[in-house]
Amino acid sequence: MSNLQTIAETTDIPVDLEDLLARLFVFTTEHNYSLAAWRLPESAATQIILTIKPDYYQLTDSFEEIGSGFIFHPFDAQQPGIFIKSDIHFTFARGKLKTDEPTSSKAVEWLIKNIPEHAAPDKKPKLPASKTLNHATDFVELVRKSIHQIEHGYAEKIVPSRLKAVELSSAFDLQDAFLHLEAAYPNALVSFVYTPKHGAWLGASPEILVSVEKNIFRTVALAGTQVYSTGTNLKHVAWTQKEIEEQALVSRYIINCFKKIRLREFEEHGPKTVVAGNLMHLKTDFAVDMKATNFPQLGSVMLRLLHPTSAVCGTPLETSRKFLLEHEGYPREFYAGFLGPVNMNESSHLFVNLRCMQLFADKAWLYAGAGVTADSIPEKEWEETEMKMNTLLQVIR
Repeated sequence: MSNLQTIAETTDIPVDLEDLLARLFVFTTEHNYSLAAWRLPESAATQIILTIKPDYYQLTDSFEEIGSGFIFHPFDAQQPGIFIKSDIHFTFARGKLKTDEPTSSKAVEWLIKNIPEHAAPDKKPKLPASKTLNHATDFVELVRKSIHQIEHGYAEKIVPSRLKAVELSSAFDLQDAFLHLEAAYPNALVSFVYTPKHGAWLGASPEILVSVEKNIFRTVALAGTQVYSTGTNLKHVAWTQKEIEEQALVSRYIINCFKKIRLREFEEHGPKTVVAGNLMHLKTDFAVDMKATNFPQLGSVMLRLLHPTSAVCGTPLETSRKFLLEHEGYPREFYAGFLGPVNMNESSHLFVNLRCMQLFADKAWLYAGAGVTADSIPEKEWEETEMKMNTLLQVIR
């Protein structure tokens, strides 16, 4: 890290991002701070915020009114989420730490005061001790039970998930893993979130849940999974009837949410094939002009209606949710919840927490799910979860 003391306030500071992340991660875990670090899709900027005391966030709250920060919410819509306030805010882009805004200069002053440049750079963050994993559910059998529910008319689609614990080698480097995810997944929200109470979570999610920017509300329907090979012509990718129907169910779920609030003025584009790392998905985009529809809090209203979406739970929602709670065999916690920055740079971007893992001192818990319909083959659904977990396994190994 360069000599921060000698840099003028209006000059961006050349900084090594890996070194900055290392120091902030160590400080956060040693001093009981809460931290969120992220990079939005197709962005060159890595954002890092810290607070000593995060607030709770309920779905009944309007995120438009809570100030700037980062929301981290569990799968269970009834449980409170976490709001990490933007008390200390770093913006890093193109090799430099920005200092030309009041929040940036304040962060640099805090950095100089709290983390001396001579602080040991080789220390590692103190991640939580691993928990006992009581997860005996056989995923293939769970898929069979899901198909049985669907065939008997109780649901159209169910999205079971599984959890896998893997050993972390002594060489695992958290900041290096974060930067590898940034490089490997330019079209995803790459994030690391830590709080003393909820632990450490790392991920790369391609699925927007709610986005509000320049008075435009956006959300997407994302479903179907295939392996992507470099050079594949996306226009010629073939999808099975099962995958097309699965994606249509997610799109229909979003449209039904619009209908509940009598909103008819929306744009719909897709479905089309998109790439997320080493995988391909079917995606439909939805957009609403909030100014034209006179709906300034559409983001919060749709967030309450959408979460959890049929893409991570099933259709109908309550039937699928009840089935998963009874049969999945483990608490999802923040997997399939949502996360992202709100009210920062006059925009908010919340993503479904997919392709994620919970980190411990010596282990990582990886999560993945698969959309099950009447045409599903249990073994193939298991293979799909393996493909999704490999997204992160390639990084930590």
